[in-house]
Formats: sequence, structure tokens, C-alpha cells
Amino acid sequence: MKQYIQRYVAADRVNHWIVAILFVILSLTGLAFFHPSFFFLSNVLGGPVWARILHPFLGIVMAVSFVFLARRVWHENFIKPVDIQWLKMIDEVINNGDGPDKLPIGKYNAGQKLMFWTMIGSVIALVLSGIVIWRSYFAEFFPISAIRFAMLVHMAAGFTGIVALIVHVYAAIWVKGTLRAMTRGSVEANWAKHHHPEWYKEQTGAK
Repeated sequence: MKQYIQRYVAADRVNHWIVAILFVILSLTGLAFFHPSFFFLSNVLGGPVWARILHPFLGIVMAVSFVFLARRVWHENFIKPVDIQWLKMIDEVINNGDGPDKLPIGKYNAGQKLMFWTMIGSVIALVLSGIVIWRSYFAEFFPISAIRFAMLVHMAAGFTGIVALIVHVYAAIWVKGTLRAMTRGSVEANWAKHHHPEWYKEQTGAK
């Protein structure tokens, strides 16, 4: 009979999905503004007019939600020596080798931690640059040179966030049993023991 360990409470999962869904919507509408080839994506929010109006407001909601999420997990995402070891074995990670899984990995591995800090940087850059280019409310306070620079920052941060999201989703699907953590809140004990042995010990008291 399979045994399960709780990984995320309901509040964490709801918070995570709010951030994820809003980020996807913002990415799609952001691409619509970025190039005419993607303009059809503005229909995600009901067309170009509504997309232009709602995009920044949804960005604020996403950023605030992300702050609540980050507050819960930031202390578990500091890079440690074991994470450097994990990164040095990235070839084995990609090829699904057993070496990295023998390291004393805690609740998050180095890849997940890098994802977290990448999103921290991206969200901060998106919010700050977004305020500068939010023409309806703030553009008059900034010179055109600052607005142009903010546009470049916004695009770069958006692209970085989209790439990070794609990698995150791919990894969650690729590592069997991972998605369950964010759909049901629990993971199989064997999954935890295999991928996050240090966290497994903390949760079960195993030696």
C-alpha cells in the first residue's frame, strides 16, 4: 500500500495556481503587444482594448500573490553547498541518473531554487518597469528615454519568466509524481525519499 507525505497545504496550492494562471495570461497578452504575429493572443482577455486595460491590473494582482507565495518558501530556497554539487551533476540530472538523488537534498533541489530566484528577479523587474510604461497613470512622470529603457527591461524580464515557466512545467511533468504535490498536496513517500531524502527524513523522522 502506497504511503503519502503532505508537501503543500491547500492555501499554498491555491496561491501557486493563482500566480501560475495569471502569469500565463500575462505572458500571452504580453506577446500580443510585443509583435503583430502574436496579436491574436489579445483575445485571451476579450480583444486588444480589454487586454491593454487589464494587463497591468492583472500584473499587480499576480505580483501581490507572488509575494505571499514567496514569503512562505523563501527560507527554504537558499543555495547551499549540496546545491552546488547537484548543479555539477546536471548532466546526470538531465539523463535521469541516480547520482544527484543520492545527495542530501532538502525540500527543494538546486533547479527549483534557481527557478524561485529567477522568478523573484523577473517579477521585481516586471513590476518596476511596468509602472514606468503604464502610460495611463505614470508615463507623464518619466522621460521618453526612461520609458524606452523600461520597455526593454519589461520585455527581457518577461522573456526570462516565460522560459523559466516552460522549464518548470517540463520538469514537473518529466519527474513522475511531482504534479501530485500541486494538485493533491501530497507526494508518495518513495518519491520523497528518492528525490528529496533530507526533507523525507525531516518529515518522517527516518534515520
